[in-house]
Amino acid sequence: MNSRKIFYNLYTNTFDIDASVAIYLNVITNLLIVAIFGYMIYRLVKLFGSKMIRKIASKTKTEFDDILIKNTFFLNLSRVLIFIVVYSFLDYIFIDFNQLLNYAQKITNVCIVISFILLVKSVLSSIKDYLRTLTIFRDKPLESYVQIFMVFLWLIGLIISISILSDRPLARFFTTLGAFSAVLLLIFKDAILGFVASIQISVYDTVRLQDWITMEKYGADGTVVEINLTSVIVQNFDNTITSIPTYSLISDSFKNWRAMSNSGGRRIKRAVSIKMSSIKFLSDEEIEKFKKIEIINSYITDISTEIRDFNTVNKINKEALINGRNLTNFGLFRKYLDVYLEQHPQINKNLTFMTRQLTPTSKGIPLEIYAFSTMKEWVIYERIIADIFDHVCAAVSFFDLEIFESPTGKDISKLNR
Repeated sequence: MNSRKIFYNLYTNTFDIDASVAIYLNVITNLLIVAIFGYMIYRLVKLFGSKMIRKIASKTKTEFDDILIKNTFFLNLSRVLIFIVVYSFLDYIFIDFNQLLNYAQKITNVCIVISFILLVKSVLSSIKDYLRTLTIFRDKPLESYVQIFMVFLWLIGLIISISILSDRPLARFFTTLGAFSAVLLLIFKDAILGFVASIQISVYDTVRLQDWITMEKYGADGTVVEINLTSVIVQNFDNTITSIPTYSLISDSFKNWRAMSNSGGRRIKRAVSIKMSSIKFLSDEEIEKFKKIEIINSYITDISTEIRDFNTVNKINKEALINGRNLTNFGLFRKYLDVYLEQHPQINKNLTFMTRQLTPTSKGIPLEIYAFSTMKEWVIYERIIADIFDHVCAAVSFFDLEIFESPTGKDISKLNR
């Protein structure tokens, strides 16, 4: 007896059911049996198979098998096998329904195609995650390559599925695809531009994962956490997320702070404005007072001797303080800050450091500190700057100088009294 007729004969002979009804019951019964059988295989693979595979993977030295499990490779593989098994039983299920058999085979073939694409995706994701464990690939935009491959794979899978469902030759669809290439280029414009940008970013090494970038156009100021096919995800320092089109990193300008992070220091460039009317020449008595400042004591002694000898040799009339060479409180303060920076433990002495006077303005003379902090972490860097300028603001009065401040309402009210 043909095994495909077992339930059919059971319905017609044992239960005395009409032959036409028995045919439908036979199809339903066979379908349920295959569905239950397929589900049992799936559960067995998922429960016992996954446990066994995890146990084996835990004993191996390589990490790749663990990554395959994480990306559900074996689960996707079981789906492909189950659909293949189901396909082989379709002849038994729809023995008396050729039209339904044709439809069922088409749908099952489409399911096999989709399951195969998901299987390939899990393999590519596993390869990407494995390469991430290697130092050379850790900061490369691997997601972009996986995504562009998956776009083409899904496109091919869609064409194959339509070909299966419509019973039309696959070659005809690829011929039609060539005719619609302009439309496809328009649809996938962002993906293509992103893919090209990803390659350029990798080749020219303009952006890596974990780079700190600033892009004012998109309000981005933070760390790059992801580079994919269409966008670059930046986590800003206020914990907001900014998405930048990948191609914009090629077509627009942005600032990458990686070179600073890899260098010996982070630049400090800040100024205070000194009130010009507080700048003056120093008399001998005032110079003696400034000798009490230890870090410039030897400098004051040496420069005072040099100035005195110069004025004596050139017979300068010192009855007027302006004549000849003289020390100023502003110049002495600049020297004090130079020595202070030189002795500061968190200023990199191998990079440029200086105190310089900028062009005078209506708000006084800007006195700028230009140096590089050895600490580049943002919070510590800001603390170093704050400590330096706390000291600068407090030290100004010791040199009989004043910091310029715009008058407030309280200041004006005092003048009116």
